[in-house]
Amino acid sequence: MTRVAVIGAGSWGTAVAKLVTTNADTILWARRPQLAARIEQEHENVDYLSGVRLPESLAVTSDLETACRDADVLVLGVPSHGMRAVLDEAARCIGTSMPLVSLSKGVEQGTLRRMTEVIADVLPEHAPDRIGVLTGPNLAREIAEGQPAASVVALADHDTAIELQQLFMTETFRVYTNPDVVGCEIAGALKNVMAIAAGIADGLGYGDNTKAALLTRGLAELTRLGIALGGSPLTFSGLAGMGDLVATCTSTKSRNRTVGAELGKGRKIDDIVAEMNMVAEGVKSTAAVLELARRHEIEMPIAEQVGAVLYDGKRADELVPALMLRQAKPELHGIT
Repeated sequence: MTRVAVIGAGSWGTAVAKLVTTNADTILWARRPQLAARIEQEHENVDYLSGVRLPESLAVTSDLETACRDADVLVLGVPSHGMRAVLDEAARCIGTSMPLVSLSKGVEQGTLRRMTEVIADVLPEHAPDRIGVLTGPNLAREIAEGQPAASVVALADHDTAIELQQLFMTETFRVYTNPDVVGCEIAGALKNVMAIAAGIADGLGYGDNTKAALLTRGLAELTRLGIALGGSPLTFSGLAGMGDLVATCTSTKSRNRTVGAELGKGRKIDDIVAEMNMVAEGVKSTAAVLELARRHEIEMPIAEQVGAVLYDGKRADELVPALMLRQAKPELHGIT
């Protein structure tokens, strides 16, 4: 039987571990020994996914080598800012042909690398076509509770993608394959920025028309940059693009939308982040996204305004007027 190691016991890593246990022998790695011991004893991750019963067959450890040593598939559910350090520590236990699947939806600060690029950088001898992502409109709690959902597994190697599709798919979690790793991955990172903007609109009390406009123009922005980085245009109208954007921008369970909503209410970003026990990737990724846009000369006005609120002290209530009073343009200007 296939053995899967899920590295990272946050809400999404835990939810994926629960899913995969349906189809494979699975072990979940938690950085903190106390958390690992409690999950193994209580079959519940009370810190990140309280109230969700985990399978008794799910093994848990805080020893990274134990988790990776005999794995056939490695699923990486650590935040983008911790990916490189965890891989450095685990590198000696990772086979060069083992499928590696990132769950992280962020961009590395400084290098501006996507997570699959970080993985390839840390593991230069690893087969590049066996490094991919699982992404889509996947709010962890809903999936862990067994609510119907769909996702995309993106790898360049078609046969491996099919194997992973079967590994992740259950009666309530439908998985599609897509060879466009770049497009799927960058869409997941960029939508977090747009979710902060959507949350700001909610916090300011704006209605559905405003949200619809932000979603539509946000999709145009992430499509422009995604294509410039090598993604396929069709990817951005699928689950990894529009699907994830809708879920993240509209759900009260979205951490990035929640950050935006609190900003819209006039709170400071440092205070908001200090209260959160889970990472909102968009808070850090926005700077990297804006730098990528500058390097590729891509216009991203929504992302720019989010960055100004996050980093430059701009008031949230100044965001919408700044966008509304921009120079008038045709709707499809610069999308493709």
